[in-house]
Amino acid sequence: MFIGKKVKLRGYKEEDIQPAYEYMNDTEVLQYLKPGIPYPMTLQKEKAWYESQKELKEMYNFAVETLDEGLYIGGCGINMLDWKNSIAGVGIFIGHKDYRGKGYGTDAMKVLISFIFEQMNINKVQLDVYSFNKRAIKSYRKNGFVEEGRLRQSMFRNGQYHDRVVMGILREEYFK
Repeated sequence: MFIGKKVKLRGYKEEDIQPAYEYMNDTEVLQYLKPGIPYPMTLQKEKAWYESQKELKEMYNFAVETLDEGLYIGGCGINMLDWKNSIAGVGIFIGHKDYRGKGYGTDAMKVLISFIFEQMNINKVQLDVYSFNKRAIKSYRKNGFVEEGRLRQSMFRNGQYHDRVVMGILREEYFK
């Protein structure tokens, strides 16, 4: 368990399956998470994902829980590890509507990158975000991420093409 100012990151529990299923079927969450067609998640797939976490050795997925209420509100984790080049790819979502845009995601990402740099000895953390996700871009910048590149019009959503923004933070930038 890793603790920030507003949230703690912990392992997933079986009781997280139902709210995770609901979060993964929220249209706002879906539009930001997956580049493909935002197709709803089934409860069986969510259960299978939960079960698969027990076997993963190289991925680190955390439930995001509020410190005050102990409420599961989303998830974050490392979805790509390149040990040779010392790079970790990360992702995050805040599924509970009442906690979006209030600093919980920013705090969760801060705790996650702290874990990566201080516990795993990784040199770079990177992520992709869609250009229309202004709230996330602002949050990532608060945590020291910089835009490293842009894949122009590489994602089609809601009748328009959007850029995919590649952002990263280096170990030396984090420790400054």
